Amino acid sequence: MRRVAKLSAACIATAALAVTATACGSTSSDNNSSSSASSGGGKGVKIGLAFDVGGRGDRSFNDSAARGADKAKSEFGGDIKELTAKTSDTEADREQRLSDLADAGYNPVIGVGFSYAASMTKVAAKYPKTSFGIVDSVVDAKNVDSITFTEEQGSYLAGVAAALKSKDHHVGFIGGVDVPLIKKFEAGYVQGAKATDKKIKVDVQYLSHGSDMSGFASPDKGKEAAQGMLDNGADVIYTAAGSSGNGAIEAVSGKKGAWAIGVDSDQYNIPGLAKYKNAILTSMVKNVDVGVYDFIKSVHDGKPLTGVNAYSLAKGGVSLATSGGFIDDIQGKLDAAKKQIVDGTIKVKTTP
Repeated sequence: MRRVAKLSAACIATAALAVTATACGSTSSDNNSSSSASSGGGKGVKIGLAFDVGGRGDRSFNDSAARGADKAKSEFGGDIKELTAKTSDTEADREQRLSDLADAGYNPVIGVGFSYAASMTKVAAKYPKTSFGIVDSVVDAKNVDSITFTEEQGSYLAGVAAALKSKDHHVGFIGGVDVPLIKKFEAGYVQGAKATDKKIKVDVQYLSHGSDMSGFASPDKGKEAAQGMLDNGADVIYTAAGSSGNGAIEAVSGKKGAWAIGVDSDQYNIPGLAKYKNAILTSMVKNVDVGVYDFIKSVHDGKPLTGVNAYSLAKGGVSLATSGGFIDDIQGKLDAAKKQIVDGTIKVKTTP
């Protein structure tokens, strides 16, 4: 029987450091990169990271997971081995990637993205002494920590902010792939926007469909989709599409008065997006780094987390970034909406 764990003290202590990324999902190793540090006198941890499409450097989802692993390595010593997914991955590729890390003695092994769920179910059974973690999905196994988030709650607040800032009562949502996880972002955003402005129009577009995960790693597609929405009259666009969102932010920055809403990480503070930051209204921060750090720390401490560990709005698992001060004038209304979600007055949908 699974248990639902509360956020650990480590999560609360590190929440301020967290900045997040949006969801992804896919997977044969694109790049095999590894980094190492002092082993801490043999007391360090050997961390295996199986990244989603885009890997480290996506300025969003994967980078948030990487920050959690980097923090753990800096505190506990040890090594990090990174393997990165390709958009062309098969289930066998994902299974092999996790097995390779476990075979090499990495413990914990973390699958960054929901696409690792089926493969982790198989691999965790083969390596019962290895602790596995998965982000954005649930794997029912005794040696797996399922790290989940209430993306719809944070996205509801993003929808409220978009509606309050839109001068033309017209906003947009761009999803990477039309999978259930990204539908949660859409559902919350649309609900929040329409609850705030009954007359608002919300355009929705997905960059790829079904098993095609290219929508999470195609900045050109993100830019094209955003430009189409801008041309159609939208003036605030929220993108939940991994590194594809970088292209959307670029497009929005080219239209005076338009706003982009980032995802997963506080994208206003991402160096690679610095020239567009004045167009980033806020970001729906998803603290993947906190969940990853908590899990690695639990393994280091000899008490590995298992079951479902849910990081909610109430517990700081998701939030809206305030960098740039662009939402300062509407913070009171955002706080009121947050309170209603936390106390249950507002029930946020998880499907459109």
